[in-house]
Amino acid sequence: MSEVYAVRRGLLRDRYAAAGSAAALVSRPANVRYLAGGAPPGAVLLLGPGEDVLLCPRAPAGDAPPGRPDEQLRLTVLPASGGDPVVAAAGLAASRDVGSLAVEEHDLTVARHRAMHSVAPHLRLADLGSTVEQLRIVKDEEEIACLRIAAEITDQALGELLESILVGRTERHLALELERRLVDHGADGPAFPTSVGTGPHSGQGRHRPSDRRVEEGDFLSVCLGANYRGYRCEIGRTFVIGTAPADWQIELYDLVFAAQRAGREALAPGAAYRDVDRAVRHLLDSAGHADGLQRCTGHGVGLEIDEDPQLAPTAMGKLDACVPVTVGPGVHLPGRGGVRIDDTLVVRPEADGGPELLTITTKELLAL
Repeated sequence: MSEVYAVRRGLLRDRYAAAGSAAALVSRPANVRYLAGGAPPGAVLLLGPGEDVLLCPRAPAGDAPPGRPDEQLRLTVLPASGGDPVVAAAGLAASRDVGSLAVEEHDLTVARHRAMHSVAPHLRLADLGSTVEQLRIVKDEEEIACLRIAAEITDQALGELLESILVGRTERHLALELERRLVDHGADGPAFPTSVGTGPHSGQGRHRPSDRRVEEGDFLSVCLGANYRGYRCEIGRTFVIGTAPADWQIELYDLVFAAQRAGREALAPGAAYRDVDRAVRHLLDSAGHADGLQRCTGHGVGLEIDEDPQLAPTAMGKLDACVPVTVGPGVHLPGRGGVRIDDTLVVRPEADGGPELLTITTKELLAL
């Protein structure tokens, strides 16, 4: 894997050098991990000139999450009173006679900018922008393998919950049980706070679980995902509790299912982000649900649960092969509840079988 991280850093080096910078400072945690292989919280990465340096506020703790740094990097652990690694990196860059340092302005606070200027007043700071995030969009097969395992863990946890007694239990209790089951099956933890919505709460995106208890006839919607070696997936499913679903529940479920299938089928290399969103949104708009739709119908996943690309009405860009994304439309009817169906898939060309579905829990409307 060391060679993989070296190649990634080389690609970044080409980008910032072409923009006129002699070195770059990467501070956003997911970006540091992508380029360094692993790092303790708060670590930053200084690239060039000369050797690349990982500056850490504390020593990495073996192979435990967030992993072991690439051995090709020089590791510098700051003393207990060493202060901010970003400021230390600015001082190191200045000592190397770097004229222009590219930094991730979207990650740095004004206070950190001022502190960097105080230790390196002649160092010109340029904006690296979202260069690393753009490099992260297309995943290699090792990354996809981690996502595949994360999805398997998530499917296992959800499948076990569906076999248990649900009536009378609270949303909060179910969410905690799902997160425990994720860890039991090998996850480092949940990919994001697990959402469980029952009855009038069902179908809401990122609903925060409450003390409402599951009742007969409820819609139950869940959204969860595992974090496995830093890679995060997402699944959303909706079920009916206890009895055969009502006519309005079947109608709404069938509509969201059709919209989600349209989005999945639109995933292909070269497809515009907005066209995938449009494939989903058109069906829901036509059925009169335009007002309550989410800002986007899907997004990239990887070292973060919500990363580029965004599958949204105004999104610019086109999908590439080996890009993992979610497709997760939902409709919520205030006071009644709703449906959300969400999968994680990898964009693949038609010659390779089309989009690879990672989350495989049934999308049949089950009565539990």
